Amino acid sequence: IMSEEEEVPLMKSERAGSQKSSCDSALQVHLYYSPSLNSETTFTIPTRHITAESVCVLAAKASGILPVFHNLFALVSEDLSYWYPPTHVFKKSFTFPSVFLFQARSDFLSGHGGISPALSLQQECLGMAVLDLWRMAKERNQSLGEICNTTSYKSCLPETHRQDIQRMSRLARYQIRKTLKRFLKKLGRCSAGERSLKLKYLMELSVLEPNYGSESFPLHHSGWLEQRVKAVRVSGEGGIQIQTKESQEWQTFCDFPQITDISIKRLSQEQMPLEGRVVTLTRQDDQCMEAEFHTLTEALSFVSLVDGYFRLTTDSTHYFCTEVAPPSLLEDIQNYCHGPITSEFAVHKLKKAGAKNGMFLLRHSPKDFDKYFLTVCIQTHLGVDYKDCLIEKNEKFSLAGIHNSFCSINQLTDFYQHSTLLMSDIPVTLGKCCPPRPKGRTFLCSKPTNQNQHLLFGESLGQGSFTHIFRGHKTDQRDEVTHTTEVLLKVLDANHKNCWESFFEAASLMSQISHKHLLLVYDIMVQEFVKHGALDLYLKKSMSVSVSWKLDVAKQLACALNFLEEKNIAHGNICAKNLLLAREGDPSSDNSPFIKLSDPGTSMTLLDRIPWVAPEVLDTLEIELECDKWSFGTTLWEIFNNGEAPLQGLDLIQKQQFYEHFSNLPALEWTELADLIAQCMQYQPELRPSCRSIIRQVNSLITSDYEILHATGTLPKSDGFWRRPNMFKKQQQDVFEERYLRFISILGKGNFGSVELCRYDPWGDNTGDLVAVKELQSNKQATMADFQREIQTISSLHCDYIVKYKGICYSTGRLSTKLVMEYLPYGSLIGYMEKHRQNVCTRRLLLFASQICKGMEYLQSMRYVHRDLAARNILVASDTLVKIADFGLTKIIPVDKEYYRVTQPGESPVFWYAPESISELKFSHKSDVWSFGIVLHELFSYCDISRNPKRVHSIMMQCWEFNSEDRPSFSSLQDLIENNLLDEREGCKG
Repeated sequence: IMSEEEEVPLMKSERAGSQKSSCDSALQVHLYYSPSLNSETTFTIPTRHITAESVCVLAAKASGILPVFHNLFALVSEDLSYWYPPTHVFKKSFTFPSVFLFQARSDFLSGHGGISPALSLQQECLGMAVLDLWRMAKERNQSLGEICNTTSYKSCLPETHRQDIQRMSRLARYQIRKTLKRFLKKLGRCSAGERSLKLKYLMELSVLEPNYGSESFPLHHSGWLEQRVKAVRVSGEGGIQIQTKESQEWQTFCDFPQITDISIKRLSQEQMPLEGRVVTLTRQDDQCMEAEFHTLTEALSFVSLVDGYFRLTTDSTHYFCTEVAPPSLLEDIQNYCHGPITSEFAVHKLKKAGAKNGMFLLRHSPKDFDKYFLTVCIQTHLGVDYKDCLIEKNEKFSLAGIHNSFCSINQLTDFYQHSTLLMSDIPVTLGKCCPPRPKGRTFLCSKPTNQNQHLLFGESLGQGSFTHIFRGHKTDQRDEVTHTTEVLLKVLDANHKNCWESFFEAASLMSQISHKHLLLVYDIMVQEFVKHGALDLYLKKSMSVSVSWKLDVAKQLACALNFLEEKNIAHGNICAKNLLLAREGDPSSDNSPFIKLSDPGTSMTLLDRIPWVAPEVLDTLEIELECDKWSFGTTLWEIFNNGEAPLQGLDLIQKQQFYEHFSNLPALEWTELADLIAQCMQYQPELRPSCRSIIRQVNSLITSDYEILHATGTLPKSDGFWRRPNMFKKQQQDVFEERYLRFISILGKGNFGSVELCRYDPWGDNTGDLVAVKELQSNKQATMADFQREIQTISSLHCDYIVKYKGICYSTGRLSTKLVMEYLPYGSLIGYMEKHRQNVCTRRLLLFASQICKGMEYLQSMRYVHRDLAARNILVASDTLVKIADFGLTKIIPVDKEYYRVTQPGESPVFWYAPESISELKFSHKSDVWSFGIVLHELFSYCDISRNPKRVHSIMMQCWEFNSEDRPSFSSLQDLIENNLLDEREGCKG
């Protein structure tokens, strides 16, 4: 099976020389390569109305492409300007993609698709020609000598290079031909196969043209959007990148797994052209990118591309908006059908789901587009076994060898859930279905400690199930100045000391994560104070809240749950009383409401929490991600009933019977909203939607006619979702106002200054973004010039592996300046490794080292020398991303020199310095390489040199060459580390 799959060709768009249909009632598709004929071919589709997805399927069948690879392909317009969404219906003839290799080769030769190698790369292009001739010889079963006699090497070169060679002297052309023949003669003794040569050709092409395969979208500027972005680029390697008006460099906005939501809006004709559309893309941290496209076609093209990449890289069962949802995916979701997975993988999923007798999984055939498989768990006298049943699709669906046929797969599975099926002479009735589920990740908890803080208790705000709640103040000492923050304090009741473990766990979990719609936990159990209190009480007091307001709140809750789901964290106590209203919202100023999800708290009585707690928790006593979907449905019902709790008046026995009888809450009047609640409150956990799906459905409710017709109160013309978009929010401006910076805690302190965690909060309601603020000590103002240079340095850097500059903040009278940077909650790499020492493997350390290398290589390209590269100055953004920080000692190397000589060494980190930096005060990129070797030592050895892996120790020794010229460049180090990382990954697979 593997060998057959490996020989399947992949395809990409081709336009030149395409065939068009001469018949109005049929579509004629020209394929540039057919594996069965080993040449071009044409086939006809006998219909005028067909979707782009269906054409891809038919062409895949004709090209021998298996269903496993089908999602790699899509249709593009003839001029390569936009992608067709899978839902597009063709009514006329069109062209179709060719095989990937031959399309890539065609682009290379013709200069299309963004491939235009410079003439200085002639040697590399000649190498591509050698590979091409070698492949041809293999395909045609000819010797290399024969292929050279029939095919000119120049036909394998780009047009510009052919012309350049033609202008050379006859002697130069003869020498090129002679060199090529000598190489081909040597290669003829190699045993490389045809497939390996094709892969090598594509790999070399990607090196020659790194941006090949990326798609750039210039944005329209009507003046309606306050956007600084002029173009967006999408690629499999780089994710989504943006180019601003101020800089030509591409900056990463996000990778595909970080996308929470995508929506397409059409605004009024006064604001935009009739065909214009605004695409809003939201990240997990709730930051938005809003892009204005001139036409709907361009917007659909961009969204289709991102939507397709998301399914390839993150979740194969998700789509972001109905405008681009593949019809087959909608059908699969309705049928709970998996993609073209293997039998072994299906069995693994069934085992993970519990593997009970009759449990089944529906999946596409990996080899045939018109076939499906039922993988069923059966109980035999020898134990549990698994059987595959083939489902054939002709005009109807039927099991192979059985005459019964059905109009849909749903009808087929429903029938056999009530009838007996004979499998290996064992009678089986289909039971529980195992549907597709999004992937999860792991998360580790640790208990925080409260140091150097003083808590002052104020008025009592009430009592929870196991805690007393007080309003209070947290005081911190900073530079002999006392800072006070209003907080909420939870104290465990003396009668419930046996709950301390659950109490600490809740605090530990919530204190390690940061999201704008999650309540900030300072410590155990010190939380930020939220002005308007619990949402259920607010709704009961404010009966005139609009539908739009409630939908805004629902989406914010869904975004918070999606953030937790991505971190594989189950909250376990979602309800309206745990949603705290930080801002009411003001329609007159386009100011939407703002909620925060509180910690899960401590609860020991599950029956009291019916119907918020999921039914399965009563049996398993375990909180899973799916439990929060049920709670979201109940909370949504609660919100749209103005905070009234469901099942009021029922005693504990009646509440338990509510679940035992599989009862449902009374359906709301709004059909679509009631359907969403019903999906979330499915009694089978696996059938509940993912958080991304919930966000998509809430978006559709926001834009529905019902929301407009049933809005109560005085609604603005634009609410929280239709207000004037802004690509960069207020906290991303260059100059921050000091009065809006709310001090939270000290992140770090050095000889010259400190770094503080602050919230930039213009609204004064704790809804602003968290930022890291660096400030000089009051007695160190003499170093202000150096600090200004540091600000100038970091503001000029735009790299994914360097901490992001957000702006500056001046004090009154501009007597002092603060540097505002992004806040990375994981802290320094040293602290991260101390906390997670048992879970940081060699592969992750190599990944971190690779990212540090990339950041330093970028600094080198800007002619900067860091001078303070150490693990303490590397910050951790996530479990898979680190960033270089602290540019206080950074210098720029003069254009006419290769080093910078310091005149006053001052207080320097000499233990990380190269010999020439200590003795001669010379700093260069090679002295940073020495420091990088020390960083590797810190990472891999925990300062115990015997712990260093041999391969990494070898890299360190190269960095520590006494002669600076003998040290490798960061580019070379990057290659060495990537090779080690690749070996480590292969070792894990093996």
